[in-house]
Amino acid sequence: MYDIRLVKLVNGEMVLGKWDQEAGVIRDPAVLQTIPTAQGGVQMLLLPFGYPFDQEMAGEIEVKHVLFQYKSTPEELKTKYLEASTNLTLSAPGGLHNLGGPGGGNIADFSKFLKK
Repeated sequence: MYDIRLVKLVNGEMVLGKWDQEAGVIRDPAVLQTIPTAQGGVQMLLLPFGYPFDQEMAGEIEVKHVLFQYKSTPEELKTKYLEASTNLTLSAPGGLHNLGGPGGGNIADFSKFLKK
């Protein structure tokens, strides 16, 4: 299993990625951005660190550029990161109840939201 960590870089960006202590890098980094909603709340957006030039989560950031490491990373955020970086859909334990029926039940096609 990967050691997924949420950090803040010296430039102020919040980054999520696979922590590699031995190599001293964060692999496959993604930027976490907050976007205000019309209802007054915020949504979180996970983008490849090199976006818009890189469409996939790849590359490395040296840990010397980390200003702050969050004590914990929410499990839901880790799951969304792994789904985005691996193109797999992950399920929580006991979370397969929506897979019944032809065509997989109520599974949404998220590929239409991705820029090609």
